[in-house]
Amino acid sequence: MASPSRRLQTKPVITCFKSVLLIYTFIFWYAMFLTLIFLVELVAAIVGFVFRHEIKNSFKNNYEKTIKQYNSTGDYRSDAVDKIQNTLHCCGVTDYRDWKDTNYYLEKGFPKSCCKLENCSPQRDADKVNNEGCFIKVMTIIESEMGVVAGISFGVACFQLIGIFLAYCLSRAITNNQYEIV
Repeated sequence: MASPSRRLQTKPVITCFKSVLLIYTFIFWYAMFLTLIFLVELVAAIVGFVFRHEIKNSFKNNYEKTIKQYNSTGDYRSDAVDKIQNTLHCCGVTDYRDWKDTNYYLEKGFPKSCCKLENCSPQRDADKVNNEGCFIKVMTIIESEMGVVAGISFGVACFQLIGIFLAYCLSRAITNNQYEIV
């Protein structure tokens, strides 16, 4: 049996060896996690590109439904319609006539968010409301900003790939050198 002093001398070496193995494991799993996130982002981008027309149709259908169910009592969907119409200076889905098929129009007329001017109460006066529909304006904004989104996404993906590559290189270097005498 080894003397107590000999055992005390080898303990730091074993502890160091265990910590190297632990670091290797964490680095390997970090690289795997980055790879998984990258693959999820890639799949989301491909699905978004392939189904972009369905996304447009879904947005249009939901916007039409929201206008039909519009009320001025503070429903979050109605607030979203008001916000879009105020911000983009538009009215309805395709044009202001979309409101004429709603219960809100029959009761109160056009909503105030359709007004061309700040403080107006348009009721049923089509001259006081914006003529353009909101769907085309929203799609124009989304399509115009798509290049910026794609550029940022590409930049993030590049950094992720660099991180994955370096993590794999580091874990491989630790694995190849773990039995070397220090």
